[in-house]
Amino acid sequence: MGDTHRIRFDPVDLEIDVDEQETVLDAAFRQGISLMHGCREGQCSACKSFLLDGDVQMDRYSTFALADYESEEGYVLLCKTHVYSDCTIELINFDEDELHNAVPLQQVRTRITALTRLTPDIVSLELTPVEPGNYTFKPGQYSEVLIPGTDEHRSFSMATTPSADGIEFIIKCYAGGRFSALLTDGLGVGDELTLRGPYGSFTIKPGQVRDIVCIGGGAGMAPILSLLRHLAETGSTRAVRFYYGARTAGDLFYLPEIIELGGSLPEFRFVPALSQDTTADWPRMGVIEGDFGFVTDVVGRRETDLEDTDVYLCGPPPMVDAALALLDGKGVARERIHFDKFTTAVTEH
Repeated sequence: MGDTHRIRFDPVDLEIDVDEQETVLDAAFRQGISLMHGCREGQCSACKSFLLDGDVQMDRYSTFALADYESEEGYVLLCKTHVYSDCTIELINFDEDELHNAVPLQQVRTRITALTRLTPDIVSLELTPVEPGNYTFKPGQYSEVLIPGTDEHRSFSMATTPSADGIEFIIKCYAGGRFSALLTDGLGVGDELTLRGPYGSFTIKPGQVRDIVCIGGGAGMAPILSLLRHLAETGSTRAVRFYYGARTAGDLFYLPEIIELGGSLPEFRFVPALSQDTTADWPRMGVIEGDFGFVTDVVGRRETDLEDTDVYLCGPPPMVDAALALLDGKGVARERIHFDKFTTAVTEH
């Protein structure tokens, strides 16, 4: 281990100790502090903060998450920042109620109980915890899945809730992906995988009553499905609208369960949107409000007033970026927008 330094966060009056060999974000996790974060890989900007004082260095990160001019002005990504003196850092995105409400990090050995192809390129991976025999997380969070025989991992969102018997991941398979190759030809029922986590701030905040709008695409179904399952389990009275983007009708999955979950919520609308198909037979699929076009365009046409909503976005970066631009134009405050980007450089969603 290296030298340890003291970090003070403004404006929340919070201090932690950070070793030089760990990132600020990992040090916070270690001490039970839930700083705002997303991918933990320097790709998404959720943990972007401002260095007020001190000596720091950052590991390699994406300039899409932190532009060069921002770095020169003093902005940092906490998931990539190492400190070499006592520092003062201003948090830009934070939730005071959540800061001291982190779920403890766990490493869990699991066994595969099912591996099911949902679409030509998306599979469902179901696991049962073995040691320890349970896994605690918040609906909407994600885990690192260690790739057997390597020191690599991939990050995937849980599609289930903590009350479920097992853990489900919904994973997009990429040609040439190391973990993708294992899912399609290698791993099977009975094999073991190790999880680390949970991570992520894509969670339902207690006490809120605003409408919820979910916008997903591809394997971005996973954390949204976890949120929907949680809302149904807890008897939530919040109105929910779920827009899901896919290319064709063959890329849609879990429609019966989504419709059934919607029946457990007092006010629920599900609108799948197809970008490369205008011939879908929505009634045959049991869908009431199917639409055509990119999912963000469909949201733009259908949602005229989003200022008093909480919005959850999860999917490929182009979809999330387009949705963020749309929501900015509609006046949605950034603190009400929760998003996960699936970046293939660090994940194989």
